[in-house]
Amino acid sequence: MDLILQGARHAFELLLRGDPQVMEIMWLSLRVSGIATLLSLVTGVPLGMLLALRRFPGRTLLLGVINTGMGLPPVVVGLIASIFLWRTGPLGFLDLLYTPSAIVIAQFALAAPIVAGLTAAAIQQLDPRLQVQLAGLGASRLQILRRLLHEARLPLLAAVIAGFGSVISEVGASMMVGGNVLHYTRVLTTATVLETEKGNFDIAIALSVVLLTLTFCVTMVVTTVQQRGALRR
Repeated sequence: MDLILQGARHAFELLLRGDPQVMEIMWLSLRVSGIATLLSLVTGVPLGMLLALRRFPGRTLLLGVINTGMGLPPVVVGLIASIFLWRTGPLGFLDLLYTPSAIVIAQFALAAPIVAGLTAAAIQQLDPRLQVQLAGLGASRLQILRRLLHEARLPLLAAVIAGFGSVISEVGASMMVGGNVLHYTRVLTTATVLETEKGNFDIAIALSVVLLTLTFCVTMVVTTVQQRGALRR
């Protein structure tokens, strides 16, 4: 218990004095996870809407793949990404392995199925008569899609929270494709693992507290937006 309290105290000391190394690691974590979450929204939301609104051959299979992807082990994603980005791999010519971009790619692969699956579920839960009513009022296809997104905004914001939470907290894929290089690819989760392996439990706990604080702040912002939207309904 004393070790946990010491670690928590150390974390707040690091934050209050703005420790350069901790700030660097924290901002890199926020940047790569934020980009990965944004990319997952750009691709996952349209894909989820397509699966919810269209019937086509292989749709059930694709939904099954996406639902399976929602529970992908990060180490499996890291392994596949490493193989593709390895110098002799299909994408080796891009020279992305052990870079922040590689972490973004791996985290995107983890978040995209979550966003797509939750988006599909959110759109499918809407009253199917809504589309007919909107079309009857002369709404264009784009206007109908925008209205459907608006009606499903609360669960979609939950998808944002789930997607961000899955990538900011993962360690396996980031370690495998990023390499945990100091001042370059070290993020909060990989730094915590490193300090734990070195036996620096107070520093590891401090980094964990920083990670939890960062995750709570970002999640709280999205939750506030979500609940304000709920009050307007």
